[in-house]
Amino acid sequence: MITLKSPSELARMRQAGRIVATVLALLQEKIAPGITTGELNELAEETILKHKAIPSFKGYRGYPAALCVSINEEIVHGIPGPRTIKEGDLVSLDVGAIYKGFQGDAAITVAVGEVSPTASRLLEVTAGSLEAGIAQCLVGNHLGDISAAIQNYVEARGFSVIREYTGHGIGRKMHEDPQIPNFGEPGRGGVLRPGMTFALEPMVAVGTWRTRVLDDGWTVVTLDGQLSAHFEHTIAVTDGQPEILTRLDG
Repeated sequence: MITLKSPSELARMRQAGRIVATVLALLQEKIAPGITTGELNELAEETILKHKAIPSFKGYRGYPAALCVSINEEIVHGIPGPRTIKEGDLVSLDVGAIYKGFQGDAAITVAVGEVSPTASRLLEVTAGSLEAGIAQCLVGNHLGDISAAIQNYVEARGFSVIREYTGHGIGRKMHEDPQIPNFGEPGRGGVLRPGMTFALEPMVAVGTWRTRVLDDGWTVVTLDGQLSAHFEHTIAVTDGQPEILTRLDG
């Protein structure tokens, strides 16, 4: 069931979102060849705690870290550790925070140094597809309008949307109903109302949309080993334009 957030609840979600945005801005500044994924995780957790929030990923269904770090063909849920970031990597950073009982959740994918033209285009298209989905978060629209906008944007540009992982409602819990696939048909699904909050997160691949999970039980990779990217924002539906809760300038 989709819940409508009161003004006081939205205020707490705004603060959770600002904390998440602050973490991602710091990680984007610090990421460079030679840093380990574990060091990025430590920075994320320290920053969340400094802002009097709780890392929402750590311990969630047994996940061992505050941050997901997924590199190149890894789509989501990469576990940070001793792995070193290299020049030319695409690094997806996904983080969540809980502030006074309410959640923020966002992700970015960063190019480390010089990357291929295909990798650059993948980042551009994935980020653009998120903006296309956000633009559909208007009162009276349907959930399917969001899904279709993301899919159409990506596929018109020659890439594939990952179908086995989706966006979701968010609030007191990180994952609430409804699921919001990154593909679908316009005019389908629930009707949007002010006070609804969603985490939209297109995951896009150069090749197939099919995936597999590595032996660690968490890291999801593209089945064909080609590059993937992931962008995410937490969004509130309002009486006007959608509010992006996980953007510092939002």
